[in-house]
Amino acid sequence: MKSREVLLGAVAMFLAVAGPGTSAWAATTVTIGGSGKTFASSAVQCVANPSGVSAPMVQVGLFNPKPSTSADVSLNGTFNASVTAADPVADVRLDTGKNTVIVRLSKKVADTYTFAVVEGMCSLPTGNWIGPDGLEYAGSGKSYATVTPGCALNGKTGLTQPYVNLFDNGGYLLNVSVNGVPLTQLSATRPHTPVFLSAATNVITAANGSLSTDYYVRDGGDGTCVLP
Repeated sequence: MKSREVLLGAVAMFLAVAGPGTSAWAATTVTIGGSGKTFASSAVQCVANPSGVSAPMVQVGLFNPKPSTSADVSLNGTFNASVTAADPVADVRLDTGKNTVIVRLSKKVADTYTFAVVEGMCSLPTGNWIGPDGLEYAGSGKSYATVTPGCALNGKTGLTQPYVNLFDNGGYLLNVSVNGVPLTQLSATRPHTPVFLSAATNVITAANGSLSTDYYVRDGGDGTCVLP
């Protein structure tokens, strides 16, 4: 069976703000395995590890499982987690290099997913940090952004695209740009904005005049995503 991409969970609308604690499960485009019974994130996400350091991770698990369904998840040949119908999603933190994740339903049925992680893939811009709420904060303290992209219709392009939300953290006047192209201004009267991502690397800046410039780096994949 050919793999297909879908979006699982609630879909954020164009102007919706993803609140703290929103999981990758609710917002990430995923790939359904050949068995039709498992899934994995379609791209590597950068998520804070228990030490608060941004690190590569994917989510895998059971797709529309029956009550009795369970599976074992392994990473590079080592057992990682078990998933069940009651707890169908597992976080898998990846190593630098090639990663092979297998979701095994039985001795005869298993789906394999591969992910490549390059050195420094999840390194944050200097001074940035991931808070306990899972959001990335700029070193200046003047802005913060969601880490895991959502998927929504971009009214300007007419396409469904991945996006993150950028927040003003204190009523500053921030000039927002993406890859050097001005996008909007944030202030006390407009404290947040969705930032749609184009293909590959996106550098988002939030400049408070000549006083400071905040940087965020996000991978836009192929620049598109799929709504249910």
